[in-house]
Amino acid sequence: MDAPFIYDCYVTGKNFIGRKSECTALANLIAAGENIVIYEPPKTGKKSVIQQTLFNMRLSGQQFNVSDFNMFNIRTIHDFLTGFGNAVIRSTSSSPAEYADIIGRHLSGTHFVFDRKRFSESDEVVSLNWAPDIYDIEMMLRLPGSIAEEKGIRMIMIIEEFQNILGDDGGDDVIKAMEAVLRETKNGGGCTFILSGSRTNAMKYIFEEKKYFHRLVEHLPLQPIDDRDIVEHISRGFLSQGKVVEKDQAMGACKLFRNNIWYINHFTAICNSLSKGYINEGIMLDALNAMLSIHEPRFQAMTDSLTDHQLSLLKAALDGVVRFSSTDVIEKYALNSSANVRRVKDALKKKEIITFNEKDEPVVLDPLFEYWVRKYYFKIS
Repeated sequence: MDAPFIYDCYVTGKNFIGRKSECTALANLIAAGENIVIYEPPKTGKKSVIQQTLFNMRLSGQQFNVSDFNMFNIRTIHDFLTGFGNAVIRSTSSSPAEYADIIGRHLSGTHFVFDRKRFSESDEVVSLNWAPDIYDIEMMLRLPGSIAEEKGIRMIMIIEEFQNILGDDGGDDVIKAMEAVLRETKNGGGCTFILSGSRTNAMKYIFEEKKYFHRLVEHLPLQPIDDRDIVEHISRGFLSQGKVVEKDQAMGACKLFRNNIWYINHFTAICNSLSKGYINEGIMLDALNAMLSIHEPRFQAMTDSLTDHQLSLLKAALDGVVRFSSTDVIEKYALNSSANVRRVKDALKKKEIITFNEKDEPVVLDPLFEYWVRKYYFKIS
């Protein structure tokens, strides 16, 4: 029997919940030849939206080639370029001879080579025989579009954890080169880039504060999944197992996890494993405690990394404070000065603990961490 609550991978088809408008918007942007950026906290459904959109496009008869490059472990330009090239070439060819041919023709004049020894030892399709220069960077970023034009296909290049582009001293060079490539091909190239990132504030820094890729990418925000869709999903999942849950209890899970479907699926999967029939409040409390025991070491590490001032500002945010620089707030939470408040806010943003919405109101990025730190760390009733 299929698992009713999936949380260990992205989902499509019958397991995909809500966000039809986001899928439609993404498909329309791709069809228009636009490049797209998506940034939301970890495990909020970015990859599922992308994959469901591609799934829908294939069902409608559209043909395209997808390259997916995850930068989660990328820290240098060398790794970025070889990893990017590896993803593109493997998605469009399948043999060492084809790999060598593509590199020889499409990356001619660069420091990129197909090294058979490196390929046999580490499965590396693209190697560098010298430190990369700006020409190497630009040619590599043009590669998916170049292959698309030659083969007469449409390429969709997905880059996950894009914020890591700034993890190396040469990250600015990559961004400038990518801006140049996107400018050349805007609304006319054979490749669409989808840039995705889960470090929300780092992505905001790139696309909102520094305004890189201005008018070269369209931001697709993901709205919270509707309560009704989640409640229906929970009820349907339990019914498929011969079990029942009250709608009020399902709504309580939505509120606790702020409609984060990954947390909700994990939570309901535990509930499912603990019950033989009716999902009562006791089972839900046991499931919540199980989740907290799983995540508590991570949450403790997060609070251990914070200074006293950072903890004080976090406490103020949980208390509903918005104007952190006001005299009474600075005094109440021992924040010293308005200049210090700015530094502390920036530190919490860099640590991806909180972000600030369009009204400059603080939002704790992780809903389960917010629950844990409120109840168990600060003991706020």
